[in-house]
Amino acid sequence: MDDQSAAPHAPRVAFTGSRILDAAGGRYLDECVVLVEDDRILDVARSVPQDFVPVDLGDRTIAPGLIDGHTHVYLHGNLLRTDFERQILKEYPSYRTAHAVQALQTTLAAGFTTIRDLETEGAGYGDVGLRDALVQGVIRGPRMLTAGPALSSTGSYPIARFRPDWRYPVGVDVVDGPDACRRIVREQVSYGVDWIKVYANAGAGVALRSDGLIDGPPNWTAEELGAIVDEAHRLSRPVAAHATSVQGVEAAIAAGVDSIEHGYSVSPASAREMAARGIFFSPTIVATKYCALPRSAERGRVWADALEAQAISVRNAADAGVRIVFGTDVGCFPWTEIAQATEFQNLVDLGISPADAVRTATTAAAAALGLGGEIGIIAPGAYADLIAVSSDPLADPGALTAVDVVVQRGRVVAGQHLVEPTGTPAGA
Repeated sequence: MDDQSAAPHAPRVAFTGSRILDAAGGRYLDECVVLVEDDRILDVARSVPQDFVPVDLGDRTIAPGLIDGHTHVYLHGNLLRTDFERQILKEYPSYRTAHAVQALQTTLAAGFTTIRDLETEGAGYGDVGLRDALVQGVIRGPRMLTAGPALSSTGSYPIARFRPDWRYPVGVDVVDGPDACRRIVREQVSYGVDWIKVYANAGAGVALRSDGLIDGPPNWTAEELGAIVDEAHRLSRPVAAHATSVQGVEAAIAAGVDSIEHGYSVSPASAREMAARGIFFSPTIVATKYCALPRSAERGRVWADALEAQAISVRNAADAGVRIVFGTDVGCFPWTEIAQATEFQNLVDLGISPADAVRTATTAAAAALGLGGEIGIIAPGAYADLIAVSSDPLADPGALTAVDVVVQRGRVVAGQHLVEPTGTPAGA
């Protein structure tokens, strides 16, 4: 992705705080100054050098900008099936785009300086257009990697069973057969997507098994799903698979996808295979909790079962050494209703250490997005994406639900009123 900034040249800036979080090491650095030139980090230091403009973030912890690996900017809550159908079938594209711009502003203010938007749910390549507008500085928001429309097979997606003589958006690109699967991947790449998103199975699955996991048939033949992944990889695009049933997860792994999304039913054997193949796992627990709410009963009993099955899956993945990536599925729940960073506590509640939970939204997510060394860390050469929080994320992951200041590409973009006025360069 071309990630050139349209912002004007900035001076060399020194951001100071009480301490700097080394996300990779799960510790705090002795240094407390981040040196920035233009949009990149030059170094970390103990004091402000000459010729740097000091920006005081106060008695706060400086941490890398956060990464949400699973979002939907074109959705604004779909607890009920009717919510989903209204947004896809009734809302004007311009209205949905306005909501998407609001979502981008909301997530940036919350400290998420990078997102992976995994499917527009009927909005075509709207996320690709927004990504380009962000790169060019037309609108403000996080760095965004995009998937465009997801892929699914005939009859497997929720927008279905309306009058057969009607033609209407179904929310995904529907394809059948290996040749058609290859063709749609080529088409999506021609429109500029960063990722290919595929529904390995429908919904949350079908039935609860005796081991607490959920099963249900995959959406594709092995030849179809293999064609999607093979063609995407041939064109240098990674593949994210919505895979929630045992068979769906197994089919996605066998096809060679790059990430498993939601993964309500990752068996110990599947977890070991994911770890061996380097397949990432984004569990999106906060969205599962939302979908399992009593008022969402129309979704079916399986959604309540999904929450327990997902807990088993996360533990299986962690035990096997699978790299877990922070993802919320925000858009499934309203962007302004639940803090995305709530997911940190969800992970900790399932046995993930606070330090590892922070890594899911920094170094692990950066690796999954192919941006390791550029985002998710505070180190020379990385983008100057920073957040400042008042308490200790390694002791209390809840600290990340209350981000005070956000720095994007070296510029304070949220919490400006909390930043000490910029002074003259030190030594001037």
